[in-house]
Amino acid sequence: MLPLPVCIQLSGTNKKVSMRKESSTNLHNEGIINNSCGMAYTLKIIGGRWKPAILFRLKEGTMRFGELKKDIEGISERMLVAQLRELEADGLVQRIVYAEVPPRVEYRMTKLGNSIEPVLTAMSHWGNMHREKRKTPARSITK
Repeated sequence: MLPLPVCIQLSGTNKKVSMRKESSTNLHNEGIINNSCGMAYTLKIIGGRWKPAILFRLKEGTMRFGELKKDIEGISERMLVAQLRELEADGLVQRIVYAEVPPRVEYRMTKLGNSIEPVLTAMSHWGNMHREKRKTPARSITK
């Protein structure tokens, strides 16, 4: 997978600033491939360790932040927030804030997000099949 730009969030804004030089060959090549290859663009949007797990859970229905955090073993709160923000910015996830005390926030797939379900399902099936084929018997360690 191609590396994503390293970004920082400007305090108090929704703007991200790239930490890479705009004249970077890597950045230029990433733009070319993402603009010309649907697969590369898709992987840019849904790729990574956590986004497929988040999307796969949200395809089952609306979930609260705490439910997602509990359901996705190993993800930190900070990473879950960052990944949800990226998915929301890319139009795959909708964040719903209820004006209640205590505040309640829910996440659900958008129409665009739901359209990626067959891709996620196919990736899951392929990964499970490939993992089974790659399993090898445990080796005994002798001294």
